[in-house]
Amino acid sequence: MKYFKLFCATALYLAILCTIWLLIVNFFKVDVVFYSAIWAAVIAVAVQAVLMYTTPLLRGWSGVEKFQQLVSCVLLGYIMAISVPTVIDRSLSFYILEKLQQRGGGIQLAKFNQIFTTEYMREHRLVDIRLTEQTESGTIVIDGDCVKLTPKGDNIASFGRFFRQNLLPKQRLLMGEYTDQLTNPFQHSDAAPDYLCR
Repeated sequence: MKYFKLFCATALYLAILCTIWLLIVNFFKVDVVFYSAIWAAVIAVAVQAVLMYTTPLLRGWSGVEKFQQLVSCVLLGYIMAISVPTVIDRSLSFYILEKLQQRGGGIQLAKFNQIFTTEYMREHRLVDIRLTEQTESGTIVIDGDCVKLTPKGDNIASFGRFFRQNLLPKQRLLMGEYTDQLTNPFQHSDAAPDYLCR
């Protein structure tokens, strides 16, 4: 009976989460998909907590069991927020599959660079989305025609750079060859680009 109650509570949470997400995407303005998905998960946990004290099926649990169930819901909500709307919104892998489907199931391999630099950037408004996300996160500010890193952004960039260089695979498969190129992607950048802020 206890496992059945756990299953019911989890299914109820997922139903609440999906309902809240549908309300958000259809009736509210969304600044950043990931943050909105996290808020949906938090609201769903709050609703679940209320139901745990008012629904006969869930009311019989001890305080520790209720706490464990709510913690499980928090973790499940976080996993769902990252794994579904955020991944689909941001994923280049999904874009490749959708683009192949749009173009009848096949595209010449040599044309993928062109697709990414022209169609992908334009169709998904990639630069606008990422600049909006970073502005809303407080990691950059846009000052006139110049995008500037904030101290918070600088710290996050330093962490990312450290992680990339030290904790990502040194032998990663890229188009049939194992390489460490993505642990230092800036090694072939222009030494003196003409796009710096003056």
